[in-house]
Amino acid sequence: METLLTVVHVLVCVCLILVVLLQSGRAADLAGAFGGAGSQTAFGPRGAATILSKATSILAIVFMLTSLGLAVYASRGGKTGSVLEQTAPPAQQQTAPTEPPAGEQPAGTPAPSGQPAPQQPTPTQPPPP
Repeated sequence: METLLTVVHVLVCVCLILVVLLQSGRAADLAGAFGGAGSQTAFGPRGAATILSKATSILAIVFMLTSLGLAVYASRGGKTGSVLEQTAPPAQQQTAPTEPPAGEQPAGTPAPSGQPAPQQPTPTQPPPP
């Protein structure tokens, strides 16, 4: 159902664009070029409705209805939440433990027999005043 509504919506969009581009402007005639024929009015003279203006009205209404239908379908359909909530989180990369430099022992590990345990650095304290 969503696919059908989307296809109808796209076709209505294309037709609406074509119909609007095919129409001539209100003052596109010769009198409009020289400031006559209602150029002093707010919206120009109101002529008879042509088939293009009727098609524009009908396509605009269908466009609004399909937009509303798609919005309702998206809010009630199987898709809920945002797009970011629907994506899987990225996989955590596991890194191998790093080896300590030769001759050093990581802190907290017992020293091999015969070797003293490494000293942990102690924080330096300021001298008393």
